[in-house]
Amino acid sequence: MRELLKAEHIAKSYSDKKVLQDISVSLNEGEIVSLLGVSGVGKTTLFNVLSGLIMPDSGAVMLEGEDITGKTGYLSYMLQKDLLLPHKKVIDNVALPLLLSGVRKKEARERASLLFEQFGLNGTEHKYPAQLSGGMRQRAAFLRTYLCGKKVVLLDEPFGALDTITRSSMHEWYLKIMEEIRLSTILITHDIDEAILLSDRIYIMKGSPALISDEIVITESKPRSPDFVLSEDFLRYKKQIKELLI
Repeated sequence: MRELLKAEHIAKSYSDKKVLQDISVSLNEGEIVSLLGVSGVGKTTLFNVLSGLIMPDSGAVMLEGEDITGKTGYLSYMLQKDLLLPHKKVIDNVALPLLLSGVRKKEARERASLLFEQFGLNGTEHKYPAQLSGGMRQRAAFLRTYLCGKKVVLLDEPFGALDTITRSSMHEWYLKIMEEIRLSTILITHDIDEAILLSDRIYIMKGSPALISDEIVITESKPRSPDFVLSEDFLRYKKQIKELLI
């Protein structure tokens, strides 16, 4: 696999509190890598460093060999909340990255509308976010993130607000769409089952200041069968992760 993103020896403090300590992570082309850890351990701080929103105290972030430390606009970043603008139609919410990059409104709408079918959003173009289900709002947010035009996507708990049934269908959809549009993903989650089902690798973050204590490789091929959650392998991964998080 070709390595796309690498962060090496990242450390970050706020005032006199050290949050991250000597963290190194990587992402290969086509992978989903999860960051798994308790709330407040520093996962979002690490994402803010990776995306260039904040500078680390030490360490570097490299994208395909280029140093992007402290530089924004190289990675797509989707927060837990969909952040769709309630007063704008879905087509205009989705087209926003194109508009911000200088594309005219008509062309931005046309380019975005070509992807609505692929993202399962047909018929929603002229609705408002409040008229969509949680799953459809997340699809719209994913499409907006994709139109940022980056190869690497950072997802901060994107499925956390969804009910169990919707979340399961969104997992299947995301794996399919990610392969179709050739994305590589780093995912923050608190859900052990979600991390095992979606990931190629899982980083365990723990401690204060936080560090990467362990890396787990999930060898089961994707997409994983519905019965995988009942398998001995799945339960073994889950038991291992729970023990590592203690």
